[in-house]
Amino acid sequence: MANLKELFLPILALCIMYPFAFAIDEDLLVIEYHIHIINDLPSDLPPNIPALSLHCKSKDKDLGEKNMLEHQDYTWDSRINLFRTTLYFCNARWEGKQRYFEAFKATRDEHRCRVHHNSCLWSVRDDGIYFSNDNSTWTNEYPW
Repeated sequence: MANLKELFLPILALCIMYPFAFAIDEDLLVIEYHIHIINDLPSDLPPNIPALSLHCKSKDKDLGEKNMLEHQDYTWDSRINLFRTTLYFCNARWEGKQRYFEAFKATRDEHRCRVHHNSCLWSVRDDGIYFSNDNSTWTNEYPW
């Protein structure tokens, strides 16, 4: 029984300290990230008629459904949690097309989104959903 107790404490300490080993790098846990999703879809609809429907949420927070006009920017801020499991995912709908995408995933975005003012930039276009971390180079990460 004593051996089990001797093993339990170091394992418990390791489990508690493990996330901090990754967060030490410039205080990743306190950085506020800015997630932007821009409606860059072409629209033949009359002005002020939304073309894109977007519903974003995390495990704990539902940001609600947004009906976005052409060139509208939908944005929110988030921090990475202690265990680096922060995840925001969205469902985009446009003209009979639908696409799920991960707008912010801590393990993927904690470093790549720090390039341009701690921002993750997304552009919804007619051939897919594009990502940029510098607002000049865009990659189609989620085709329709």
